[in-house]
Amino acid sequence: MLDYPALAALAAVIRTGSFDAAAEALSVTPSAVSQRVKGLEERLGLPLVIRATPCRPTEAGARLAAHLDQVALLEHDMMAGDPVWAAAFGGARPTLKIALNADSLGTWFPGAAARFAAAQPNTLSLVLDDEADTAERLRSGEVIAAVTTAGKAVAGCRTMPLGSLRYVAAATPDFRDHHFPDGVTAARLAEAPVLRFSSRDRLQLQWTEKVVGRPIEGPTHWVPSTQGFLDFTLAGVAWSLTPERLAAPLIASGRLVDLAPGVIVDVPLFWQHLRITTRLIEDLTCAVRAEAADWLHPV
Repeated sequence: MLDYPALAALAAVIRTGSFDAAAEALSVTPSAVSQRVKGLEERLGLPLVIRATPCRPTEAGARLAAHLDQVALLEHDMMAGDPVWAAAFGGARPTLKIALNADSLGTWFPGAAARFAAAQPNTLSLVLDDEADTAERLRSGEVIAAVTTAGKAVAGCRTMPLGSLRYVAAATPDFRDHHFPDGVTAARLAEAPVLRFSSRDRLQLQWTEKVVGRPIEGPTHWVPSTQGFLDFTLAGVAWSLTPERLAAPLIASGRLVDLAPGVIVDVPLFWQHLRITTRLIEDLTCAVRAEAADWLHPV
């Protein structure tokens, strides 16, 4: 049998990044936390924490922390259905950890969180990553659910399509007139400043390939923020691929223009979550699917 107080200490170290902070969170001494984690490592014969600043889990440590998260979800379901059990064992509410991409966070996901909050008092902890990589967070056990472009289910998880987040190429009228006076061409794209989120963000290259037949990368500003993308675009710094729902009112008002009307890039998104059946995961999934249906385009 696993030593759950020791597991709680391990999870606290991973969550807070240090033994001292974990001790404060658990209301015990740092020595007690250290002894519990060390005892668990000795019993299993495996290192569980990389003792650095901040502390990080080993692969085995991450799996154990994920196991504890799943146990907490199951225990919450058991106690929520019986007030006697809840009174006897306390009313701890597990936080649900979710991986998602910045554009989902900046567009439709807050509405999903609001729907979930109306059904459950539990809090969420969001981990931002590229939509192509969020499934890896689920695979490692770091999160219990993820918004991802991976349609194939991670082992031990369920997957379902949410819809596509649609993007359009936007710029200010002045930027368009200065950089694309005769329309969007390969030569002009090679010289016009563009925004990218990170080196993994290839939406702009997909769009240029649709427009001129090949991917073209102009001078690039790296802006890892959905709101930052919009602010930089509105400031006339560069053109960008912007979620259509964010760009539409600005295009309608004349503050932005669509550089190539009718040319869009759709990014299909999927919802993956642990296969365990709990009321919290079911309510979260319902909230995510409902909000996605209002925001995203059918796949």
